[in-house]
Amino acid sequence: MSAAPARAQAFAAAHRMALPLVQAPMAGVLSLPLAGAVAKAGGMAAMGALMLSPEAIGDWVARFRAEAGAEAPLLLNLWVPDPPPRRDAAHESRVARFLAQHGPAVPPGAGDTLPHDFGAQFDAVVAARPAVMSTIMGLLTPPQVARLRAAGIAWWATVSTVAEARAAVAAGADGVVAQGAEAGGHRGAFDATRARDEAVGLFALLPAVVDAVPVPVVAAGGVADARTAAAALLLGAHAVQIGSALLRCPEAGIAPVWQQALARCAPEDTRLTRAFSGRWGRALATPYVQAAAAPDAPEPAPYPVQRGLTTAMRKAAEVAGDLSHLQAWAGQGAGRAQPAPAAEWLAALWQGAQTLLGGDDRPP
Repeated sequence: MSAAPARAQAFAAAHRMALPLVQAPMAGVLSLPLAGAVAKAGGMAAMGALMLSPEAIGDWVARFRAEAGAEAPLLLNLWVPDPPPRRDAAHESRVARFLAQHGPAVPPGAGDTLPHDFGAQFDAVVAARPAVMSTIMGLLTPPQVARLRAAGIAWWATVSTVAEARAAVAAGADGVVAQGAEAGGHRGAFDATRARDEAVGLFALLPAVVDAVPVPVVAAGGVADARTAAAALLLGAHAVQIGSALLRCPEAGIAPVWQQALARCAPEDTRLTRAFSGRWGRALATPYVQAAAAPDAPEPAPYPVQRGLTTAMRKAAEVAGDLSHLQAWAGQGAGRAQPAPAAEWLAALWQGAQTLLGGDDRPP
């Protein structure tokens, strides 16, 4: 079993990491202390830039480097834009009335809110020169790939199927992040309409992707302890990406009610939902998430319309510490997370994974 840790350590060294552990780029958790702690532990820090303006992207990166050092490996993530959504005013009014039962009234025009301009965000990422840019929801264009290569930035495409992995390599991806259905947050499917039906578990997806593509594969989804990290590496991953399992670390800075819920979260306490953004994602099965899935509830509006419509509810829940209506993303492995400092916990996770991969039967 020595091949797995050797492969992982070689991959880590090639990306200036001491450990083959990558922070998931969670757009709703832009914590500089958490990113700094991951870098301190020897992993790759990450930031999901979806909701940041180009100026804010540059500012965040500058503050990260001031804290972690200019050489700390960093991954920046962007969403590839969906086609413009089909609008239906009558349906959006029904969704707004439903949401008013769960929070403040939806302001007029809330569904008109658009994401930041992808081209301008991409320019900001290139200017920031992270070690890696990752994408989710689709692929870059050939000119964009060429710009990354000219800047010395690796491109990792997040994929949720074998077909997507092959398409990513054909488009020029330097690596792929194989996202299993266990993962918290948004599904990375290229086609939003197929995200739920093609929700493949990591340990079925990962070896199939490893066999299908000639580039390094990072495993994401449900990795939350030494056992799952070791299993992913044994199945051919070069590194693991950790998201929900970092949210109980004090540096994450998320709402206390969210952290407390993660502590008692069983895998079946999460579900795929479109109720927050219009895109399928895995969250805690809160009363709002369950109500939105009821037969008499209106179908969520498409992304990003639904995200705009739910803004008032989500903000009110954050202020009130109301878990029932909070956008509380959670992967199926979140319950195994530990409330320990991130650097300490990641070091212990890797030490335990090495013990398991080395054939030592002592508990990690």
